[in-house]
Amino acid sequence: MIRLGLCCIFREVPVRFKQTTAAALKKIGRPEQLRKVSGLCLSNLENLLEALQWLLQHEIRAFRVLSPLFPRYTHPETAYSLAELPQSDEIVEAARRIRAFSRENDIRLSLHPDQFNVLSSPHRQVVDNTCRELEYQGLLADLIGAEVINIHVGGVYGDKASALSRFAANFARLSERVRSRLTVENDDLSYSPEDLLLLCRTLQIPFVYDVHHHRCLPDSLSEQEATEECMESWRCRSGEPYFHVSSPRNGWQGGDPRPHADFIDPLDFPEIWYKLQVTVDVEAKAKELAVLKLYRDLQDMIV
Repeated sequence: MIRLGLCCIFREVPVRFKQTTAAALKKIGRPEQLRKVSGLCLSNLENLLEALQWLLQHEIRAFRVLSPLFPRYTHPETAYSLAELPQSDEIVEAARRIRAFSRENDIRLSLHPDQFNVLSSPHRQVVDNTCRELEYQGLLADLIGAEVINIHVGGVYGDKASALSRFAANFARLSERVRSRLTVENDDLSYSPEDLLLLCRTLQIPFVYDVHHHRCLPDSLSEQEATEECMESWRCRSGEPYFHVSSPRNGWQGGDPRPHADFIDPLDFPEIWYKLQVTVDVEAKAKELAVLKLYRDLQDMIV
């Protein structure tokens, strides 16, 4: 059976991840800041383990971890290191338990940093901020055992070829623990699968194929060809290829198809994926309810 993945949060399961704002942290002194974020980091790790235990019970074997698991870690006015936190030993131990649990139970973990992370930007400050955030993601991935840090290329900035060249040049700035996990995904506005293939081959970066984005931004590749390109690109890594699926909130004839629906229409799940040994992240507003429903639907459809 295809491995289905839940993205970041739950709709009904009472597992919640806690956050804070930079504004709130700046109102208190540095020692209190560190105590506060230390408690949040530990709480979030404990809740992540609880989330994985629920996933195991329901045969969901992939989870996209919320990027700000360590709140405001890279914010320029509130940044901190793990060593500064008063509960750093407990945090490392909680992460070790997550790493062990996911490995023992074959649950894949991934990270998908926010859209403001843009290695293709022509603006130095944006790239500097992106590199700092990706290094945090690499640290988090090391701690919890996440295999993948997936990003989009970003904007075109009037010249797609130059933007892709900047992405490649800035990729070299990243540490090995980030580069060895980085993947790129096609988007629904700027970069189709076809746009990314040369970049992926040149940098040995696996391609994450989002079929919904491809339907919103088509190119000369068929879904089967894009699927095959994705599978081929993952030969440089030992893990399963990653795919994303979603359905349009208003249907394919109802205006803008980009916003995601609550659930996945099983007809939007490509038949060519049925027999593949891959991970498919389910990008749907109903979260775990959508994953469970799609799992049942696929059991009925796949013979």
